[in-house]
Amino acid sequence: MNKPSSKGRGREEENPLQLRTPAVPRIYDYFLGGKDNFAHDRAVMEEVRRHVPDAPLMARENRAFLRRAVRCLAESGIRQFIDIGAGMPVEGGGHQNLHQIAQNVAPDSRVAYVDIDPVVVSHGRALLGRSPLVAVTQGDARHPEDILADPELRDVIDLDKPVAVVMLAMLHFVDDEADPPGIVARLRAAMAPGSHLVISHSTSEFDTDGRVQKAADVYKKAHSPLTLRSYAEIGRLFDGFDLLDPGLTTVSLWRPDLAPVSPWSKAPDTTAPSGAERQWVCAGVGRKTD
Repeated sequence: MNKPSSKGRGREEENPLQLRTPAVPRIYDYFLGGKDNFAHDRAVMEEVRRHVPDAPLMARENRAFLRRAVRCLAESGIRQFIDIGAGMPVEGGGHQNLHQIAQNVAPDSRVAYVDIDPVVVSHGRALLGRSPLVAVTQGDARHPEDILADPELRDVIDLDKPVAVVMLAMLHFVDDEADPPGIVARLRAAMAPGSHLVISHSTSEFDTDGRVQKAADVYKKAHSPLTLRSYAEIGRLFDGFDLLDPGLTTVSLWRPDLAPVSPWSKAPDTTAPSGAERQWVCAGVGRKTD
């Protein structure tokens, strides 16, 4: 049986069914303040944080980007979303899952969550798969045709209509040998005109002292090596898409929310944190026009 930690820091080691290897979805869950993680997941994340102390902030800013991007697309008329590499469902902490964000704008929005991890899929089905508008399926991003052919996904997603494919902090776990641009191109080929691609990705662009690379190397302990890429390399993932303004930018600077206006403000400010222009996570949203 899963037992909450007495300190509220996750699930304890005595669970006989838990995996003994750190897992990326549980590591990310820990940084978002979730409870679906184990001591060895937390140990990896603490090692990451020693190299990049702002890692928890980047996790939160990544989720904030998801909220803004999905809200933007739903407001523009997109009613279907495929979240590849969805990770653990978020519970509380001020975070919302993708279908909640989309359905706050348009209650008829349909969402398919896809993840390679069977534990994530089982957990997702238990928490999210209760609605006829939501599917949770298992799939490997390196095989996009299999993902799109999944009967459960096709029950909620009509690929003849525009769809948003979301790959949030996922493609940096796909190495160059697996050809991330080729994977995205195969997805694009199946997407109707008017569809969108949403990506966030760790970058080497501002890693002048090597600390981000050292943090990336820690993920080898989770058997999920993380590949940092330049803006030029990440930009190639959007080949065949027109980037929405402001283009490829840091995760906090993609259409940041306006901060509350005070009587002393000379001009509207945003909620982007200090140093946002040099963050090591970047993001973009592209539209397929043909």
